[in-house]
Amino acid sequence: MSEQAPNGGAVPAQQPNGPQFSVEKIYVKDVSFESPKAPHVFNEQNAPQINMNLNQRVQRLGENVFEVVLGVTLTCTAGEGEGNSVYMVEVQQAGVFGLTGFEPNVTDALLGTQCPNVLYPYARQLIGDLIQSGGFAPFLLQPINFDALYAEGLRQRQAQQGAGNGDLASSETAGNA
Repeated sequence: MSEQAPNGGAVPAQQPNGPQFSVEKIYVKDVSFESPKAPHVFNEQNAPQINMNLNQRVQRLGENVFEVVLGVTLTCTAGEGEGNSVYMVEVQQAGVFGLTGFEPNVTDALLGTQCPNVLYPYARQLIGDLIQSGGFAPFLLQPINFDALYAEGLRQRQAQQGAGNGDLASSETAGNA
């Protein structure tokens, strides 16, 4: 038989000792799909060029609770000149994470590596679904090494701090897919 608290609820489980990392909630914060040249774009024969922009924001919600927002923007263009946009997808995939008992530098590293690693598959799936629902061939984003991105961002922050420019609030990466 389970124990009962005086108010009729269950007795809370004892908190384990040591650092704790928890995923409290995963959700879509914002999403957009645009195909300004549809339906004419479906008849064009130009080779598409894909450009991906990635960014991350962290907001402290409580003493040990953080919201991490992973922003992914994918732009597909074809041909030369103005008006060559085939489609653009923007997804802001977010999560609320609990981090208890970690040193500040470890907390920073977890927020910059593990949290985006949790969020990215959700953003990746949503982007693929949006592109296919827009009438285009399925597109699967390749895996991203968030550990390497974090290390590069940390190196850049240290270089800027060494130059007296202060701290960065978010990181951003762009590249061709």
